[in-house]
Amino acid sequence: MGTENNKKIILDLCGGTGSWSKPYEKEGYIVYNITLPKYDVRKTKMTEDEIIFRKDTNDNYRLRVLKKDIYGILAAPPCDQFSFARTKAKNPRDLRSGMEIVVACLKIIWECQYGLNKDTQKYSPLRFWALENPYYSMLCWFLGEPKMVFDPYEFGDAYQKKTALWGYFNEPKRNTEKKQFTKFDYLRTKEIHPEYYGKLTRTERRAITPKGFAEAFFRANK
Repeated sequence: MGTENNKKIILDLCGGTGSWSKPYEKEGYIVYNITLPKYDVRKTKMTEDEIIFRKDTNDNYRLRVLKKDIYGILAAPPCDQFSFARTKAKNPRDLRSGMEIVVACLKIIWECQYGLNKDTQKYSPLRFWALENPYYSMLCWFLGEPKMVFDPYEFGDAYQKKTALWGYFNEPKRNTEKKQFTKFDYLRTKEIHPEYYGKLTRTERRAITPKGFAEAFFRANK
């Protein structure tokens, strides 16, 4: 994988707390966390040279990014409509609305990938892109089998939450050392992401990208 971009801009789509992109930010990359309530990926505008992110049609919170400067894209669209664990929801499952967000993320990725410098170009315009969701979900019905499936304990975080990644990226190196772990749901969740305990709901904290994986992904996809 390669790129000729001079700037290193990372788009963190539906990034929430920004935990997945944090290692890039720490290393001096320019990171834009495109997440609610400030930005909605479904309200993105494309031009020949730019991607314009905005909160609404009145261009509130407008952010303009040159496509040629986008180095990599991380995407973590909400999983609530796809998850097999969705058994107590008050409203019927709406796969169409869930896929609207997934497709919006993919359209941003595709828009960057269209940007060839010449017909014979052998490298991707993006250094990498990855889309994350729980593995046991209906999203596989739409996207097929993921490129990678992992549990947080494989990267040093002592809990289990099988997660799928689709995309174009170098697979991060897993930790071969065996560690004790438990399922997220079986823990008193104060032990996981304690910095957000009392600030975010259990569901929101469960969606946070584990720190060990985020750092390993960064090392594999600089």
